Formats: sequence, C-alpha cells, structure tokens
Amino acid sequence: MACTTILVGKKASYDGSTMIARNDDSPSGAYMPKKFVVIHPEDQPKVYESVISHVKIELPENPMRYTAMPNAVKGEGIWAASGVNEAQVGMTATETITSNPRVLGADPLVTYQPKSDDQEEIAGGIGEEDIVYIVLPYIHSAREGVQRLGSILEKYGTYEMNGIAFQDVDEIWWLETIGGHHWMARRVPDDSYVVMPNQLGIDFFDLDDAYTEKKNFMCSADLREFMEQYHLNVSLDDRWNPRDAFGTHDDSDHVYNTPRAWLMERYLNPHTKVWDGEHADYTPFSDDIPWRMVPERKITVEDVKYVLSSHFQGTPYDPYAAYGDKSMKGAYRAIGVNRTDFLGIIQMRPDAGEDSRAIEWVAFASNVFNTAAPFYTDVEKVPEYFSNTTGDASTDNFYWASRMIAAMADASYNKSVFHIERYQENVAAKSHVILNRYDALLAQENEEDKRKKEELLGNRDNLEKFAREQYLMKRENEDIFIIVKE
Repeated sequence: MACTTILVGKKASYDGSTMIARNDDSPSGAYMPKKFVVIHPEDQPKVYESVISHVKIELPENPMRYTAMPNAVKGEGIWAASGVNEAQVGMTATETITSNPRVLGADPLVTYQPKSDDQEEIAGGIGEEDIVYIVLPYIHSAREGVQRLGSILEKYGTYEMNGIAFQDVDEIWWLETIGGHHWMARRVPDDSYVVMPNQLGIDFFDLDDAYTEKKNFMCSADLREFMEQYHLNVSLDDRWNPRDAFGTHDDSDHVYNTPRAWLMERYLNPHTKVWDGEHADYTPFSDDIPWRMVPERKITVEDVKYVLSSHFQGTPYDPYAAYGDKSMKGAYRAIGVNRTDFLGIIQMRPDAGEDSRAIEWVAFASNVFNTAAPFYTDVEKVPEYFSNTTGDASTDNFYWASRMIAAMADASYNKSVFHIERYQENVAAKSHVILNRYDALLAQENEEDKRKKEELLGNRDNLEKFAREQYLMKRENEDIFIIVKE
C-alpha cells in the first residue's frame, strides 16, 4: 500500500524517545477500515496461512501479547500493520517500496500460482498482510526483529517490495527487501531522523560491517555475491549507493514519491539546505534527497503528526491554497491524503517505567482533519470506541467519526481549517495532561510497589499476600485507558 514513514532517533527527539510512525494509505478510490486492538497469545495459531499468497509458516512457541491495527473487514487477511509487544518492542509494516528490473530479473518476486490443469498450486511468499503478525509476537529487541524477518524472507521469499521499521528504547532499525529473497537493514543513527516515501531509501550501506560486527548494518547472507554475480553495483567508485543498485528513479517517482521526502525534510531542516528557487540544493524531483538528516531542533510527537499530515502548505503545490499559480496546485502527491486509514506513532520513552514506557498515538482517516490519541500499550484490551470498527459508517467508533469529520471539512476547507486546528490542538494538550497525570501516578505506584516488596519478601509468610496484591494491582493498571472522545 502507498504509505509514508518517519523514524526519529533517540537523540533527535525532544524527550530521548525513539519514535517510529507511518501513515497507512488505502489504494486510490477505496477505504480499508482499521481498528485498534490487543492480540493475545491464544489468538496466535501454531501454523499461519496467508490469505493472499497461501504460504504456510510454522510459528514459534510462546508468542507475546501485542497491540495491532488489523483490517476491520474480514476477507483479505489480518494486516496487523503496527504495534508494540510485551517486551516493549515496536514495529510498523509496511512501507511499499520499489525495485528495478535488474534486481527483479536476478531474484524474482515469489508470487502465488493457483492450481491449473498444468500444475499444482504453488504458494507465494510473505507480504504486508503477514509481516507484523508473524514477527512482532516473537521478538525481544529491534535487532532481533530484523534477524527474524530476514530469516523468513530468505526461506519463504516475498511477492512485493517493502520497508519495515523496528524499535526498542535504544535502537531503530529499518529493513528493505531486495527482490524475492534478499534484504538489507540499517540502524537509524541516534541523532537523526529518516523519511520514507514509497521508494527504496537507504543511500549508504557498509557491507563490511554487515558481514562482520553487524553494528549498524545487516543483510541477507549472500548480498555481496548477489550484487557481483548480477552486476547490480552501478557506482563509479568504491562508495556504492543502494538506491542506484536496487531502487528506481522513474518519472512517476518524481510526482508520487520524492516530493514527499522533500516536503518533510524542508520542514524539519528549513535552514540546513536550500529547498526552493533556481539555486535549490534539492527539489521535489531530486533523486538524492538524503535518507537521514540531523534535525535543526529536537522533534516532538506534534512535529511527527504535522509532517505526516502535510499537503504542501507554504508551497505552490498546496491543493487547498487560495494563492499562487492554480496550475501548480496538486502537482505532487501529498502526504496527508483523504485515503489514509490510520496513523500510528509509537513512542518508546526511556524515562518511564517498563510497564508504561511505550505510548502508541493513534489517528484514523485523513491526517489533515484528524487528531491522535495516546495509549499505554501494556494492556489487555483497548476501548471499544477504537476497537469496534466495522465496514458500515457509524459515529459509534473513532474510525468512522474521523472519516465523517474529514469529508465535511474537506468540502469547506477555508471555513473549517480554523476549527480543525483548534480541535487538534485541544486534543493534543488534553492528551499530554492525561499522560503527565498517569505517568506520575504509575511512577508513585511503582515506588510503593518496590517498598512493599522489600518489606514483604523479608518474611516468607507474606509471599502469598504479596503475590495476591501484585495480581490485583496489575488488573487495575490494565483497566486504565486513555479515551479522547470530546
């Protein structure tokens, strides 16, 4: 699916959090309603079978509980999309990316072939439908996520090109598929952010590190040999560029993809480079817009929400603008489009307790007109208002309520924009009030917990009492939900 991703390293964020965020966009002319749920270990099968590719994969024992954004309408699989597991590892998948004919000729995509008179059914590889569901419940770090997904790709292959982000409190890793079975992954530098607009994005890769220490780079076991065998490195010097080797620079990229990278980096680094005019360092159709940059100031959750809602404000390309050359309006594919189904911002906070470390900010429908609500992810369930989405439009859930607001506001943008902005700012402020309040309560509770534990563990007769109190406290914590329905 067409999506937009931003990743923020811990030294680039305002509070030391790692942040991964992605718009999940449906195909043109369609909506794919989403819901926010918790998937429990008992919901995970022993053997997974994909709806689209029919591939069967044996899953490990002892899956963990995790949050997810599955499709609300059954029929095309789960599409878990984004979430956080019990080990406080976050994941978002996938960003649809591109690859060139030389790669796809050397390592073709693994597509499903139905049974016919001439052959038996042949299963395809994995895809966006499957990836979160078969990876997230089984990993304990971002690095481990790369390793597990990489091994699955090498064994089963994939039928599409995808980018996937993993995060824990210390690291963010970005993995890109290369053809049917190959892949590469790079650790996001702590002081940087990364933007991804539906193109293969990594623009530097250290193969020596990937083949040895794997400190900042990982890849499929034979990537170097694969490149040499099929003459994929087209660089003129020793510093090869993965974009040139594996990616595309099509004319359509310059309308659909690169303008979004330009827009995000223009906002977060307005003075670092020249973005406009005849002497611009980068333009909306530049093929060398950096994969990562150090921001000019630390990035907030609100910044992430804003760039993933962008529609070229302040440029001639804004479709809502009442100024400038009308022929330029809507020239490029915006980030904040009407067919966005959800935005998930996962914030992994180093100064919070482990049970409250991960916050998942959830927004549904078009980001231009919606708002994001924060949730603690270490819970047994989420509010019905976020989890009860169906295929029928209804104000009884946050997904369709957000859709309706967007439909009405879009038709009267100039009259509605001020009200929408106040709505977004008020909800954001209220969200921080709630988080600050409950963070303080949970921290206090944890300190009291610690004191009780020290007292009680000194007396073996009190162990049963302590265990019972812990159980009740856990149940109470799991009933704390953040609901923004105003």
